[in-house]
Amino acid sequence: MKRLVFLSLLLFFCVRLGAQTCQLYGTSGVSFGTYSSATITTTGAIYVNCTSGTAYSIGISAGSTAGATVTNRMLYCGFCTPSTLGYGLFIDAGYTQNWGSTTSGNMASETGTGQPQSITIYAKIPGAEAYFAGNNGANYQDTVSVTLVCSTCRVISGSPANLTLNVSGTNVGCGISATALSFGNYSGAVLNGTATINVGCGSTGHAYTVGLNAGTGTGGSAANPRYMTLSGGSALLKYNLYSNSGMTTNWGNSSGSWVTGSSNGANQPLTVYGQIPAGQSVTAGSYTDTITATITY
Repeated sequence: MKRLVFLSLLLFFCVRLGAQTCQLYGTSGVSFGTYSSATITTTGAIYVNCTSGTAYSIGISAGSTAGATVTNRMLYCGFCTPSTLGYGLFIDAGYTQNWGSTTSGNMASETGTGQPQSITIYAKIPGAEAYFAGNNGANYQDTVSVTLVCSTCRVISGSPANLTLNVSGTNVGCGISATALSFGNYSGAVLNGTATINVGCGSTGHAYTVGLNAGTGTGGSAANPRYMTLSGGSALLKYNLYSNSGMTTNWGNSSGSWVTGSSNGANQPLTVYGQIPAGQSVTAGSYTDTITATITY
């Protein structure tokens, strides 16, 4: 008689899930181009490839310019005056969320998709920074360090945990800066004052015009009069702005009332002549106005 023998096989299946990985594999630089006292916004990119579902963060350092911080990064030009030009790096397209570092916090947080990702850097130079001429072709630069942070993954062998990002801006346009116009105490008599608008262009031969708007006072006109407003109130104090010391030529914001000039490679000061007419009876206090100067070249 044959005996049947049954052999039970216990099979073990061991499935090892792949470890989560991240790779920081490149950046594209940030180039602001020509700065002319108006706000410039632009973008750069950081390239990452992480396992799908992997949470990671990216920090950006303060940069290589002495004295810079993550909230006040600075481009640098060693032979320029001034030698620095401030800029910011942001996480969002609204330029409101500052992009911090691994030590300062507020890093950009992302999740891997298993495919290469391009993470956008939003960069801005704010308007009305101090601007000086004589820097023809000068290139303001900075280098920041981009660092990948991932507590649940490992960096792929041979991939750097951080990379450098080059930031640059060329100072060859025309820009303006201005001093405040302070009249002092008004007692009902004519009161005069002056301010200076500095025009600077990176090279010579730029024909330009500078216009002054109506200001923020209710009822003000670029054709005069303009109005200062009582601080904390609504009372108005009439005043005028002129382009000549005789105070006969209104400085306005349209053709014929602009101040014109041509760049010579140096800073060119333009004097603004202000006058508060006599005979105004107004509430005592501090009166102010804000004028926007616009350069076209």
